[in-house]
Order: sequence, then C-alpha cells, then structure tokens
Amino acid sequence: MKNSLSFLLSLVLLGLGASALQAQNDDFRKHPPKPGPAPIIQLGDYEQFQLDNGLTVIVVENHKIPRVSFQVFVDVPPHVEGDKAGTAELAGQLLKMGTTNRTKTEIDEVVDFIGAHLSTSATGIFASSLTKHKDVLLDIIADVLFHPTFPQDQLEKLKKQTISSLIQAEQDPNAIADNVGRVLRYGKNHPYGELTTQQTVERISVADCRQYYETYFKPNISYLIAVGDITPEEVRAIAKQYFSGWKKGSVPQQKVPAPELLPEARVAFVHRNGAVQSVINITHPVYLQPGHPDAIAASLANSLLGGFFGSRLNQNLREGHGYTYGARASLHPDRYVGSFRAYASVRNEVTDSAMTEFLNELRRIREEPISEEELELVKSVTMGRFARSLEQPQTIARFALNTARYQLPEDYYKNYLKQVESVTTQTLQRAARKYILPDRAWRLVVGNKDEVAEKLVSFAPDGEVHYYDAWGNPVVEGASVPDDMDAATVLSRFLKAVGADQRMDQLKVVRIVMTAQGNMSMEMEQIIDTKGRYANKVSVNGNVMQEQIFDGEKGVTKAMGQVIPMKEEEIAMLKEPSKLHPFKEAVWLKQDYALELDGIERVNGKSCYVVRVKLPDGQTVRAYYDVDSGLKVREVEPISGQQVVVTTDLDDYRAVEGFYFPFKWTLSGVMPVPMVMTVEKFELNPDVDSNTFKVK
Repeated sequence: MKNSLSFLLSLVLLGLGASALQAQNDDFRKHPPKPGPAPIIQLGDYEQFQLDNGLTVIVVENHKIPRVSFQVFVDVPPHVEGDKAGTAELAGQLLKMGTTNRTKTEIDEVVDFIGAHLSTSATGIFASSLTKHKDVLLDIIADVLFHPTFPQDQLEKLKKQTISSLIQAEQDPNAIADNVGRVLRYGKNHPYGELTTQQTVERISVADCRQYYETYFKPNISYLIAVGDITPEEVRAIAKQYFSGWKKGSVPQQKVPAPELLPEARVAFVHRNGAVQSVINITHPVYLQPGHPDAIAASLANSLLGGFFGSRLNQNLREGHGYTYGARASLHPDRYVGSFRAYASVRNEVTDSAMTEFLNELRRIREEPISEEELELVKSVTMGRFARSLEQPQTIARFALNTARYQLPEDYYKNYLKQVESVTTQTLQRAARKYILPDRAWRLVVGNKDEVAEKLVSFAPDGEVHYYDAWGNPVVEGASVPDDMDAATVLSRFLKAVGADQRMDQLKVVRIVMTAQGNMSMEMEQIIDTKGRYANKVSVNGNVMQEQIFDGEKGVTKAMGQVIPMKEEEIAMLKEPSKLHPFKEAVWLKQDYALELDGIERVNGKSCYVVRVKLPDGQTVRAYYDVDSGLKVREVEPISGQQVVVTTDLDDYRAVEGFYFPFKWTLSGVMPVPMVMTVEKFELNPDVDSNTFKVK
C-alpha cells in the first residue's frame, strides 16, 4: 500500500497524475489481459453399478458435512396424456400422500421429527437428512415408492390447487407466453406441446394416477443416486436391501413426432385486456441432442446473444434503449427435440421497436463477424459458472446421471472446459447459423391488442397477425360473427337467457352470500338495490373484518373499529349507473352506452361474443357471452385510477325465482392468486331493514 501511494504522489508532483492514470486505464481497456489456458478440472469421483433388475445406482461421496441425500429418478419417456393431461404431475405429488402402511400425516410427522426433506414428482423421489437418520429416511422412501395408495381426498385437494394455479396462469402474461410458445413450437399433439387445463384436470381419477405409476415406475428405466456422507459399500448394501425386490417390466414407448420448422416466420398474438406491457417471445424447435459436437458452441452462441447480463440482447434492449428490465435467450438441447427462445417484457409503445432490435441481434450473431474480445468474455462467463457449480456435490451426481442417460463419453465433463476453450469465432458463428433461426421462428406477443397488434403486421411475411387464446387455441378475429349480430343483440340475448328481458321491474333488491375457502374461511354478504344503494360485509372465520355502506350519494368503510368516509373516486365509481345493478346489460342498453361487438374469442373452451362497453369515465369493460347459451362467462374491468384489471369468470348458472344467476365467481387480478367464490344464498326482494343503507 505504501509503495502504491508513493507512486501516485510522485505522479502528481510531476504534474502527470491524472493524465497518466487515465492513460493506464485506457491502455488496459484496449488491451485486456490475455486469457490463460483452460483450467484443469478435478471432478469429484463417483461410482456406478447396476442391480439385476436394471436399476442403475450412482454414488457421490462427500464427507464434509454429516448429511446424505437419495434420489430415485424414473426416466419416463415422453408420452401424450390427451384429455387427461396433468395425470403424471398429480400422480407424482400423490406418492407421498399416503401408503398402505402410513397416512400422509404419519409420513409428514416422521420426516419432520428427523429434520429431513421429502419430495415426490412425476419422475420419482428426492429426500435428504442427517446421515444418522438415513435408515429411517430410506424406510420412508421405500414405503412411498412401493406402497402408494393415491388417496381420493388428497387427489381432490390437489386438483383444486392445480385448477387455482391454472386460473392464475391464465392471467399471467409470462405463463401465457410459455404455454402458447410450447403449442406453437411443438403442436398440441406432441408430448412437449400438450397443456394441462382445468378441463383435463377435472377428468383425472385415482385410477388414472395409479395406472401412470404402474406403467412407468420400473427399475429398468430408473436411477438411484446417493450423494453425501456415505460410502459406495454402504450404498451397495442399501440398494440390495431396499430396491433389489423392485420388479422390472416393459415400458411403452410412444413415437415422438418431429415438429417441423416454419418455412417462414409467422406472427402470433394473444390478447390481454388492459395490459400495459407486451411479452415478446421469438421461438422455434431445435434439433440438438445433449453431447452433440455442436452443443458447446451453440451454448456459447446463446450466452453471447442473451445468456448473461452483459449479453448482446440485454445491452441493446435494456442498456441501449431502455425498452425492458431484461432481455434473454435460451437454447435447450434435448434427446428428442429442443427449443430456442429470445424473450423480454417491454412497454406497449415500444413493442414494435423492441421486436426490430430482437431481430437485428438474432440476425447479427448469424451474419456479422464475432470479435475475439466477445468470444473471450463469453468463455470466461461459461467457465466461471461451470467452476462455481462444482462446489455442490449434487453437480457431480447430475453430471453422472447425464452421462448415463445420454450415453456421453466418460470424460465429457472432465474435458468440458477444454472443449469450451477450443471454440473459435468461426465455430461459434456456424452454430448460431445452424440453431438460431429468426426468419423461421414464431414471433409471439402477449399484450393489448388494441394498442399493439396492428404494429406487428410489418413483421409478418404473410402479412397477417395470427391470434390465439391463452391456451394456444386459434382465435378467428371477427370472421365467424353472423351478419345480423351486433353488440346490442348479444346483450339482449343475455337478458333473455337469464329471464330478465320482461321482468326487470319486478327486481328491487338482491341479497347474495358468498364464501371462499383457503387457509381461512371467508364470507361476503352483499345487498344491492336498483336505486344504486349498496351494503357489503366481509367476515373471516366468522369475524366481521370490514363493512361498506353506500346510500346512493355518500358512503363509508368500517374496519378495525374505524369509520372512514369513502373518497370521491370511490363514490364516483359506485355511482356509475351499471356498477351496482344486478344485470348491467339492462343499463348498458337502456342508457345508450357506447357498445361494440369485438369478434369471437374462446373462454374456458367456449366460443364467446366479445362486447366492449365504454363507461362514462372513459374506461372500457369487456364482457364475454357464450355463443350457444347467450350467458355471460367472463367480464374484464379496469379499476379507475389504478393499473389493475379485474377478470371475473362466471359459471354454474342456477334458477332463482325465474331468474338465472351464476353461483361460481372466480376473481383474478385483485390478489396474487385467483379467488374462487361460491354463492351460498341468492335472495330476491328480501325484507331489508331500513338502516341497511343508512350512512351514519
């Protein structure tokens, strides 16, 4: 330190301090240190052997800490599940939820008592514990693996949770892009392209889960991986004791179709009501198997393009233009068919500009020479990631599993960094040209159709934007609307379908009691009259948490012992004539709102007329009506003054004194997860206390 300070001081005394230091920095930037040779990697040793039943056993010793993990990995071949998609996932989760020897509660208690971890999936089991508890843990693993009962009650809980997640995914632009991207890349009849939906989950039975387990859980396609404070000799004894009795058997192999690349790029669009951002996904299938001679060069090409913070895409779209918080790319090899994706979320107003820059970068990496500096940078990033991964014993196990599964050379990972170092700018660019194909890719955007879609026509060689719903089903924009159908007719059909076309004057007051089940039981009671008055009470576990009262002119909110007057914007929202009416459509028609029939879209498997209604405050509501029944199945409404869009799905219509009302409401957008409300009581014209709408 002293010598360094003396050197700086001498420069200053000579009048050269600042300029000399700047010159040194500039020289360093122009001439960075030359990289050394690829480091020699000392991979941890592992041992591998096979039981007579075909089970492959892999052991990775690591005695640094007294913990051990066991994984049973079942290499399930790709297969189409059809109208029961999601069976494998549910069957995998059910494995640990009850056996012939233990209930779910008993399994959980044992795992918790020894401080262990246990998880199950469609491809097997993973568990870990302190070494001293390994015998108890193995007993649980064997019980779960060989004696699952697939309890009906647990299946029903899982189905509800799965459906809730799917409802949430239908409102998440990134999840939509992932789902639709899969469908576009592979097709719905491909194992990688079929999607789990509410309808497929509802069809899954215990028998389906058991059949999946009995079909695919065979030792001859499975691996037992032991990692940690354990020796190969111990694992041999464990494998013999717990797994040698596992009966091998034949496993069906479905022929996996080979998706074809597009002859030319196409633009796909999924509409999201009120979206202020667009999710861009440029994607296509890739035929590149793990361990292929091109795999490492292709990986480096992807990293340079969009695989780390300093990548070209991120530097362009984030740092250069400020279009996004992050732009990435991924290229995944696969035994059957892999994938390429370049993706980002961008503001609506720059969607077309961002698409231009995406395509510029994808073409540039194919066509323009790559500098040695860029190559060395991406090599350094790759080597660093690889070296850091070796700090985890599980990495060695993963390498061993990959070597066995994909029949890689035994020294594949030992020579990995040498292979990285051998990549040249020419080999990297050849890989980019072969596996990054922007002009044969789907250019998918999930966003606001009204603000974005027309701008994307210029990126469509066929001159057309192809529309899809959130599950990858084609949406024919306006083509199927009959000539004699308009918005007013759609609303009139709805009023007739619910019995409100002739008897509206008989409806004075509606009282609705709804419940939602989750970690806490919530009840909501609403009383609404046709004079625009409103009373709402929310209770959690039987305790009133909040009340709202609106007398048509003013209102209050009561919560936590406080009475808070409603704000002007809240009052304005409630005074909007259709807001509190039991049948908004009657108001929309009677008071001459601006209505527009916006085509046909599919919602939850149903073809629906889409009606846009412009409210007095300038906000637009979209309402979706079943083409066949005329019933409203969805309403999408922005909250005035907030960047929040509430989607309400309506289902299970039932007759109430000659009127038809939905008894199932699913609200998305107001909470992190969708809220499913079930109507318990629906009363028409009940006796209402005179103080119900009184604001004190």
